[in-house]
Amino acid sequence: MSATATIQPDARPDLAHPGVGHVKASTWRVGTPERQRAAVDAIARAWQSRPWPTVGLLSYTVHIGTDGDTLLHYSQWTDEAAYEEFSRTFRDDRNAEIDAAVPGIERVELHSYTPYRSLGLGPGAGTKAPGCVVAVEAEFDGTDPGAPQAWVDLVLDALATEPAPAPGGISGTFHLGTDDRRMLNYAEWESEQAHADALAAPGRGIGSDTPEWRKVLDFPGVTGNGFRRYLPALSLAPGPESTP
Repeated sequence: MSATATIQPDARPDLAHPGVGHVKASTWRVGTPERQRAAVDAIARAWQSRPWPTVGLLSYTVHIGTDGDTLLHYSQWTDEAAYEEFSRTFRDDRNAEIDAAVPGIERVELHSYTPYRSLGLGPGAGTKAPGCVVAVEAEFDGTDPGAPQAWVDLVLDALATEPAPAPGGISGTFHLGTDDRRMLNYAEWESEQAHADALAAPGRGIGSDTPEWRKVLDFPGVTGNGFRRYLPALSLAPGPESTP
């Protein structure tokens, strides 16, 4: 018996999956919007033509960057050992097929995270389909291993006390880097324009000028932060098992 790869509705992973202990987030550069779409199609073919890896992989999601160049890969695992076993056993043949279909893909970064806290930002946050996913990243200098967690706690406090929440936010799922130096917020928005409008509002970032947001902005040890916008493209998860 082997499970098949099933395409998930709205290209959305289950961000509340109870079995997720480890997340990998990576970026590919492919060069053009046409190659972005071709790469996603090649990924779908490579995965749907093979049994789902039986190693603790819970989902595999790919989104298309609004920059016309990048792809975001977001995968959910039971633990790091599951990813390492996948890399040894299942990754190479899939990548070879994808690279044959879209030569010249540049795999530029891969980071490891553990899920930490989540926040629904609006009505229907659990069921509303996102039109845009914003990958928000922050980097820390490493002098305080607890800094990423403390920073996320401050962000969630600021969001909870925000007097004028930006319309169009759906959810935020915060992850802590396993190296104690990174943070990833997988943020769902109704549209790319909704996120752009939130940033264009008065204040620094998407928040108002409140004491809580000032603590976030003045937090020591932050060495970099930024975001990239993506359009939902493909999310795969194990489907029903079939008899060979």
